Amino acid sequence: MDKMASESVVIMTELVLPNDTNTFGNLMGGRLMYWMDIASALAAMKHSGAPVVTASVDNISFKNPIKLGNVVHIEAKVTRAFTTSMEVHIKVWGEDVIQQHKYKSNEAYFTFVALDSASKPLQVHQLIAETAGEKELYDGALRRRQLRLVLGGKMKPEDAEELKAIFKSTV
Repeated sequence: MDKMASESVVIMTELVLPNDTNTFGNLMGGRLMYWMDIASALAAMKHSGAPVVTASVDNISFKNPIKLGNVVHIEAKVTRAFTTSMEVHIKVWGEDVIQQHKYKSNEAYFTFVALDSASKPLQVHQLIAETAGEKELYDGALRRRQLRLVLGGKMKPEDAEELKAIFKSTV
């Protein structure tokens, strides 16, 4: 049974408290990554209907710090399902509720593998991308997957057909 991307959406909200911050009064990156992992795992579980484990996390670049007392909004959604793995796109915003100002903090891609009751990889439902944004993320997911596999040493660069098209010389 195929599932729509919208069925996997998870929105998580946290308040940045003193124990969550570094000496500059900003949310610690590790705490944010922990919250991102939880939100994205929940999205993958909603899609697969099974327990999941984190397989990889793409580059996380922090654009704007989230300050003590601000609110963190994390949105996670499955962008594509492969055989047993799923790519999840995460967007993070900070919000100063008092000043009524919302700002982008970062985004990333996490990959999860669904597991059966014996902790073996489990085949997952295929994903249906409906909106233009979902289709764009879906189309790019295979390239991102191949790049992850090449960088992780699990695929030879010459076998990454999607990447060849990007780096092909036009000379």
